[in-house]
Amino acid sequence: MPPSDLAGEIREFLSSRRARITPDQAGLPAYGGNRRVKGLRREEVAMLAGVSVDYYVRMERGSLAGASESVLDAVADALRLDEAERTHLYALARQSGPRRAKRRRTTPATVRPAIQQMLDAMTDAPAWVRNGRHDIVAMNGLARALYSPVLAAPRRPANTTRFIYLEPDAAQQFFVDYDRTANDAAAMLRLEAGRNPHDKELIELVGELSTRSEVFRRRWASHDVQFHRSGQKRLRHPVVGQLDLDFEGMEIASAPGLHLNVYTAAAGTPTADALRLLASWAASQEELPTETASPAAH
Repeated sequence: MPPSDLAGEIREFLSSRRARITPDQAGLPAYGGNRRVKGLRREEVAMLAGVSVDYYVRMERGSLAGASESVLDAVADALRLDEAERTHLYALARQSGPRRAKRRRTTPATVRPAIQQMLDAMTDAPAWVRNGRHDIVAMNGLARALYSPVLAAPRRPANTTRFIYLEPDAAQQFFVDYDRTANDAAAMLRLEAGRNPHDKELIELVGELSTRSEVFRRRWASHDVQFHRSGQKRLRHPVVGQLDLDFEGMEIASAPGLHLNVYTAAAGTPTADALRLLASWAASQEELPTETASPAAH
């Protein structure tokens, strides 16, 4: 990330976090009823963090170079940053370090055969692997059937965030909680951009989304960051209807940069029955001749 872009990223991130906290929330008296700034003033953040006003102003203007871990922790506490936001702040601080050659972390685009073998062994649960750009790099058969709307376009690798923002009609039909899903996708992508700012393909993806989607531009401008490790995913499948799934997401320790997502449903629920029906449908699609099979089977 060029120095000017980095300074702007730091400035917008810190100022946006400061703007969301009221003096009352921070335990500070709100002097006067006509505050000119939204949220906390810079001097109030400095006081809460135990640093000088000049020092915090330099930080918010984009200079995190030389900031110690204790200072970063104090600022994070003052701004009430969550774990993802702290991770992003520390990543920005690392980028602000000495101007030695920046190491470009490779974002994997494939998986080892053993990982695909693991996915294929999971026959009762949709399981798939993505990289930090949200490219789908591997799936088991049930995941291919579940994500058939995402895979319908011929472009490869399929990318879930590109689908969400550039095919909004199909995405709103597929994701029951579309707005939340879109917010999560942009926030996850910004977190990855902080961790891996020199990923050329990631930069190109953000540029493409920003150029083609006003909705993405607005959400990207919020500077929100987020982990996506577990929760519920509600999908509306064109064959089996709505599925209310539990998901777990985790980084694959043997393949840094790759994340495994697994979807399950509690036994005896309508969604568990729908998953079995989906597995049966997927098997029937695979038995069809290539020229007549549904695109979802490929």
